[in-house]
Amino acid sequence: MADVIKTYRQRMPATRFIGKKYGDEDRVNGLFVARWVEWHRNGWFADIEKAPGFNSDFMEDAGAYIGMMRQKNGEHLQYWIGMFTPPGTAVPKGMSYMDLPASTLGVCWVYGPEPDVCGKDNLVMEAFQKNGIAPATDADGAHWFFERYACPRFTEPDEKGCVILDYCCFITD
Repeated sequence: MADVIKTYRQRMPATRFIGKKYGDEDRVNGLFVARWVEWHRNGWFADIEKAPGFNSDFMEDAGAYIGMMRQKNGEHLQYWIGMFTPPGTAVPKGMSYMDLPASTLGVCWVYGPEPDVCGKDNLVMEAFQKNGIAPATDADGAHWFFERYACPRFTEPDEKGCVILDYCCFITD
């Protein structure tokens, strides 16, 4: 069973997100797991990490892998896989980017066995609400949120076999 163990606000500097965008047609059995397998198999995270301008120390958890989502009523979900990088980082061939302004994130750590920490959106939204954290909408009325697979919190299970998956959303300052 998964539990929320920490909820907080985090400042994020101006950032370039580099990755690839996926849609409903890219799901397999309703999930994007096959896309993540493709990323690891093809070494695409390493391509970003080798790009001129990349620096994993420019912000807290900058070396994490990101599953970013854009959701707006009446539209299909956009799902991006990639990484946050410093502004101006070169974009590897075949990838896209978004330059994001400095902002504030709502962050929620969900602790449990790996399969159980995924898909906990309702649990996370309850924790955000309880802590006075409200997701912001962009100029088009869409919500942007992401899963942050941070090392070693997510990649190295503890003695109970549990990991921590970060759920983050952009919030109003």
